[in-house]
Amino acid sequence: MNMLNFLNRNKQEVRSKTREGTQKSRLAWLGPIMRIVRSGRPQEILWEDLEEVLISADIGVETSIDLIENLKKHCSQESLTDSEKIIEALKSMLFTCLTHPPLEDYLSTRGTSRSSPYVILVVGVNGVGKTTTIAKLAHYYKNMGNKVILAAADTFRAAAIEQLQLHGSAIGVDVIAHRHGADPGAVAFDAYQASNARSADILIIDTAGRLHTKTNLMKEMIKIKSVITKLDNSAPHETLLVLDATTGVNGLDQAKSFTKTVQCQGVILSKMDGTSRGGIAIPIQRELNLPILYLGTGESIEDLVGFDAWEFIEALLGPVN
Repeated sequence: MNMLNFLNRNKQEVRSKTREGTQKSRLAWLGPIMRIVRSGRPQEILWEDLEEVLISADIGVETSIDLIENLKKHCSQESLTDSEKIIEALKSMLFTCLTHPPLEDYLSTRGTSRSSPYVILVVGVNGVGKTTTIAKLAHYYKNMGNKVILAAADTFRAAAIEQLQLHGSAIGVDVIAHRHGADPGAVAFDAYQASNARSADILIIDTAGRLHTKTNLMKEMIKIKSVITKLDNSAPHETLLVLDATTGVNGLDQAKSFTKTVQCQGVILSKMDGTSRGGIAIPIQRELNLPILYLGTGESIEDLVGFDAWEFIEALLGPVN
């Protein structure tokens, strides 16, 4: 099989799509923060107002307090009073929050040549845009030269099977599916065998959207994982959690339950373009210790971009042009 390609190295595309996807958050962040920092108000009031903006952006209370305390200390030590330098210091601290040290090493291990398909299990609750995100992911990988197969293992929602098949037809990738109500493990098994027979590079498995509180449904997801592991003891090679950016900090409870059950390796933050509270990216990294790998930046099949922490911060707080 070919060397797998996972990273979109077109920096201009990453920058453009990240800015498009964070436009609402930029408007909510940039204006208020700039006005506060440039207001000339007493520093204690300035720090309180900045903290309020960060909390309202869904960064979270604890993280916002820590950020402002560190910023306050840094500005005092460096005698910073210039508004632009304060903004730069804040950007640097936000970037540090979003930097996941093992990420580069982790990504580099995904690009190795394989004799069997690289299996990606995708999980998340109903309504986060999981099935659509899987189609975007398949399109993204295909455009980088990979042969991709999809497994419609969300057999509990009849529309999910049809939806994935329609997406597969549109982007030109095979979809392995059974009837509505079939055993999801059997779908995963057949999809893996088909991927081997057709020399696919990547197999992406859709799973039923399930509430993190439904223990029986979570067990079925573990069963899918077990079926795949019996076929390849190193698989699934990734389990990715799709989180809806518009749910904000409420999504963290879902994420914590999923990561305990199936040990997710990364997050796809969907519907980023639909929220003005893009700060949710920061507590995901800080509280879950999971890298954000991709951002959903719009409704088109093309609207998925690899996550770049610095481009994300620049999109929120960088210069207008």
